[in-house]
Amino acid sequence: MLTISPPISRLSNLSVCHHLHSISRLLPPPPPPLPSNQRNSKTLRLHRNFQISAIDAAQPFDYESKISDRIAKSKTLKIAIVGFGNFGQFLAKTLVRQGHSVLAHSRTDYSAAAAEIGVSFYSNADDLCEEHPEVILLCTSILSTDKVLRSLPLQRLKRSTLFVDVLSVKEFAKDLFLQILPLDFDILCTHPMFGPESGKNSWKDLPFVYDKVRIGSDKARVSRCEKFLDSFAREGCVMKEMTCAEHDQHAAESQFITHTVGRVLEKLNLDSTPINTKGYERLLDLVENTSSDSFELYYGLFMYNKNAMEQLERLDLAFESLKKELFGHLHDVLRKQLFGTRERSLGVLQRPPALSKLPANGSGLALLPQSESESQSDSATS
Repeated sequence: MLTISPPISRLSNLSVCHHLHSISRLLPPPPPPLPSNQRNSKTLRLHRNFQISAIDAAQPFDYESKISDRIAKSKTLKIAIVGFGNFGQFLAKTLVRQGHSVLAHSRTDYSAAAAEIGVSFYSNADDLCEEHPEVILLCTSILSTDKVLRSLPLQRLKRSTLFVDVLSVKEFAKDLFLQILPLDFDILCTHPMFGPESGKNSWKDLPFVYDKVRIGSDKARVSRCEKFLDSFAREGCVMKEMTCAEHDQHAAESQFITHTVGRVLEKLNLDSTPINTKGYERLLDLVENTSSDSFELYYGLFMYNKNAMEQLERLDLAFESLKKELFGHLHDVLRKQLFGTRERSLGVLQRPPALSKLPANGSGLALLPQSESESQSDSATS
């Protein structure tokens, strides 16, 4: 090893040159200089690589990305779906796409279906509740809701957890929640007026009914409820706030009647024809939509909505009234002209009296007086 003992400042010019020459012999020779064109391109390439890594790479000190991530998380929730059948999976797909953390629990093992959607499946309700979801979303059938709700280990949840249902009957769900859940829990009763069939393409312009039965007054709980409702509003749903009693009254006239007519038509085994009209196509669509739902759902609409029986009675009265009105216009003389001796051999009954308009529910069928019926018969033959 070469050492320079005397200070450089005291060396003569000759000594300095001698030592520098000795040191240079120990160093590797410098690389040959590159042509000017290659030197410029390499310089530009190095400069460009440095720019890319500095701008595009996610750095631990990137304040903007941290703020963006924090804002995104503030709009999402941890939602546990209890009852992961067709409807539960249908809702989960959209909730996962929106960025929510979705958990699921069901009596049936849906772990494969959950993994495909991006949902964490728990076969044990205790394990699910120990994850402390912010929202418990009940997607059970109407008939099993009572049993399922009572089976949940509520003591393992945070006391401010929000409970939400999506049942088609609302007063029943509201009363059940108020009866079973402790006062600390929030309650939101909802009904998406669509399902996997009608909402498979989009939720835009589809009604979503809700009733804030019991929501805590503090800011965090109010915000949580609004974030859950916003999950449907941002998909284009028409948000309708109304009481559970109002919902059931309207649903008996719309949903129950729709399902009833659809199931009656299903019993007829209607087939598509080469000359389908638009109206007939709609009837076939109605049969398809209603038959895809379980009979358990239809029975629940009837059993747990006190307004359903009234609508069923009125539907029966309307059908009988229409039948009698049709038969009342089949005058015996006209029938003989149309069907000749064949009807005489069959022994056609006399025309029954005509009916007035359908009476109010519970009033029975109002028949016209016999004298008025006979006068109408005479005028028809003259």
